[in-house]
Amino acid sequence: MKTRFARKFEPARRKFLKQSAAIGGGLSVGFNFPGALAQKAGAAVEINAWVVIRPDDAIIIRYARSEMGQGSMTSAPMLVAEELECDWRRVKIEYASANANVKRKRAWGDMAAVGSRTIRNSQEYLRRAGATAREMLIAAAAQQWGVPASECSASNSFITHGAGGRRLSFGKVADAAAKLEPPKDVKLKDPKNWKLIGKSVKRIDIPDTVMGKQRFGIDVQLPGMLYAAIAQCPVFGGKLKSIDTAKVEGRRGIVKVLPMESFVAVVADNWWRAKEALRDVHIEWDVGANGNVSSASLMEFYRGGLDAQTDIATARKDGDFDQAFASAAKKIEAEYYTPYLAHSCLEPMGCTAIVKDGNVDVWTSTQNAEASLANAAATAGVPLENVEVHRVQLGGGFGRRGGAQDFVRQGVAIAKAMEGTPVKMLWTREEDTQHDFYRPASLIRLKAGLDASGSPLAWYSRVSATSIIATLPRLPLKDGVDPQAVASLNDLPHAIPNVRIEYAQRNTHVPVGFWRTVGHSQNPFVRESFMDELASAAGKDPYEYRRTLLAKSPKDLGVLEATAKAAGWGQPLPAGVFRGIAQTEAYGSYTSAVAEVSVDKNGEVRIHRLVLGLDPGYVVNPDNVVAQMQGSSVFMLTAMFWGEITIKEGRAEQSNFHDYRMMRLREMPKVEVVLAPSGGFWGGVGEPGQASIAPAVCNAIFAATGKRIRALPLKNHGLTLA
Repeated sequence: MKTRFARKFEPARRKFLKQSAAIGGGLSVGFNFPGALAQKAGAAVEINAWVVIRPDDAIIIRYARSEMGQGSMTSAPMLVAEELECDWRRVKIEYASANANVKRKRAWGDMAAVGSRTIRNSQEYLRRAGATAREMLIAAAAQQWGVPASECSASNSFITHGAGGRRLSFGKVADAAAKLEPPKDVKLKDPKNWKLIGKSVKRIDIPDTVMGKQRFGIDVQLPGMLYAAIAQCPVFGGKLKSIDTAKVEGRRGIVKVLPMESFVAVVADNWWRAKEALRDVHIEWDVGANGNVSSASLMEFYRGGLDAQTDIATARKDGDFDQAFASAAKKIEAEYYTPYLAHSCLEPMGCTAIVKDGNVDVWTSTQNAEASLANAAATAGVPLENVEVHRVQLGGGFGRRGGAQDFVRQGVAIAKAMEGTPVKMLWTREEDTQHDFYRPASLIRLKAGLDASGSPLAWYSRVSATSIIATLPRLPLKDGVDPQAVASLNDLPHAIPNVRIEYAQRNTHVPVGFWRTVGHSQNPFVRESFMDELASAAGKDPYEYRRTLLAKSPKDLGVLEATAKAAGWGQPLPAGVFRGIAQTEAYGSYTSAVAEVSVDKNGEVRIHRLVLGLDPGYVVNPDNVVAQMQGSSVFMLTAMFWGEITIKEGRAEQSNFHDYRMMRLREMPKVEVVLAPSGGFWGGVGEPGQASIAPAVCNAIFAATGKRIRALPLKNHGLTLA
């Protein structure tokens, strides 16, 4: 049977935007919702949206975002617990419901675990939630004793009356506290009085992960569940033209073949049968004009952005670059390139869903439960209130499971076609690699002018790259600039009087998205490598050169100096070992890195030592921050040595780990982490750790070989990690 394309699954953009707007309002910060949770005798009592207390004094703290190995399911509740003054040993942590978040006017606020913002963007209202619950518990105990609340205090899950020495546990007064009006304002602790924040606490997810008990989206099992494998148009943006299912009709276990607009799904009684049958479905795709696109044609397109005289946006303009550059004693010019990168989450994209009687239940590994809920509702054509996104752990996210919810739309569309039956849709590794929302490729031209002493008078950068903001969420760009495209260049903190940063938007058919550290995963490589070029041209030590330029940027300078000191910058190294240094800002934090490397005659790079410094303002859980920094080194070293998605005939050439290589355990270098929190602000942690690594390593390679690296990955320069 040959079927012409007939089914359209993508929800109307207008409807999706309405659904998103409905959950995109402000955070409700009252924290108290009478009647929201049934208060039965002897049952757990909700003090506010974040804190639930059981009669046995167990404390339940709700977690609104996602856990994908970054550890914030432990760190975020620590913020609540600090102000609550509870016994951490009695704390249990559970996910907040995305469905309840809709019904309770976003009581838990933003549920997205993206942009290293879980702590930095929610720390204040999480601490206020704990403080509000604490004051309500104190007030309830004071009422019971008939004393002023000012004479009472909370500590370690007990309320104490100072004058009389009486004590009541949280569980004993929780019911009475829940009936009180929340205080309109509460005073948060001075950081010097923190008891929990700043202490290393064991992550709550580690035991189940180590013992294999953790359940991810891929592990979901439901009674009567069917399975779906999909094939998407290999050329991005292509459509289904026709299918021929003759070879799979009547085959054992095959339930249905579903032709959608941009993919074909086979539904079967197990996933392997679905996947194998899909190979025997003859599919014709309409690839359109994009079938001729290649990496070479894309590079030509980007280069056009560097040379264009029109449609160029100015991201920053200090002084007069042209005049300063023209009069400079020495001029340096270079071009840098960073490629498309895939996310390569260990758990491929997938979604389990059931659509029945106007309701939708979804189980998926998502970085943004709100976005998953909105996309599911729009795809199924039901109100937001009729959708539940069941929370599970993520087998990797790195930005892939955040803004782009294609896997949810596909899973729900398949389940809708199989009304009343739960269906687990799972991508193959090949689909995952070849249908990603890649980190954009970026081509950057730089110029700098130095005075007679070697100090920079002028700095110029033009970035030619696809805009994530304009193509994924499709939002307008302020002044025509995508902030991710110019990140780390636009906010150059060095004392250079004449600076001009430009952006040439070059959108292609290759889908792009947020990849861990996004613009700060590529532009620090450019900025800090070029800064090394300036230091070399000036004949100065690269560390001392940066110190002078950062003299009026104390936080940048502080983390640079702390990292260099820990690395022993300036001290003798073994023969054949060389150092490189870099420093940058990312996600509200300040980072630096020192790499010690050697390079043999075969191009094998041995990283003897990698010292990473971070100033995030405050550190909630030091041990977890160190783990994040170490994990960042694995991610970045993999990308900078081997990461590259190339395009041929409109499609990604790489398909699996055999040609999109991952770092091996034996290649992992020694990583030392320097935490230098200066206080007074809250920066990110999960993403900043990567920012300084690539330039530090490449600057060390230059010191070792005299070879300047201006394009990644290093494999293209005959270099590999020993």
